[in-house]
Amino acid sequence: MSPDVLAPLITHADDTALMRLRARLAQESESAHLLDVAYRTVETPVGTLLLVATERGLVRVAYEREDHDVVLASVAARVSPRILRAPARLDDVARELDEYFSRRRHGFDLPLDLQLARGFRRTVLEHLRQIGYGRTASYAAIATRAGNPTAVRAVGSACAKNPLPVVVPCHRVVRSDGAVGQYVGGVEAKRTLLALEAG
Repeated sequence: MSPDVLAPLITHADDTALMRLRARLAQESESAHLLDVAYRTVETPVGTLLLVATERGLVRVAYEREDHDVVLASVAARVSPRILRAPARLDDVARELDEYFSRRRHGFDLPLDLQLARGFRRTVLEHLRQIGYGRTASYAAIATRAGNPTAVRAVGSACAKNPLPVVVPCHRVVRSDGAVGQYVGGVEAKRTLLALEAG
């Protein structure tokens, strides 16, 4: 058999062995309680999302434009360096996102780990979760609900730094004049999510 024919077979065998090794490492780390943080990626209508979870729940969702490697490094520094690609731990998250994007789910029933949000930002996140599917609220309205009507910019900052976009729906917060406003995943992603929920 020629080397040209063998090369793809060897590459495929190497890839398969590497996938098995990663799966075994994740499983053994989980069994030995050595895995503090698990991650995986999923393909969605708004691009590839990085999903990161601790044993307490989903701790981070990140868009590609945030640079997944940078996000993982930040999680390793702020949460735990014992981080590993372990897709099985995030199967429920992936399933619920798939149901959401196919319009079969209007809310998420996932345990969340909000340790990456503190103080007023965390308060804002709690109020974001109360905005119903297909509805929007203004930054000013969220500031009022969060107990500080003058903190409109702080609400904008909390939305921009939301560690769990899509799941904690900061995309449902718009400007008082009805304009879409900024979004961590980009304006097009925000429009896509709002159109998905409106349709």
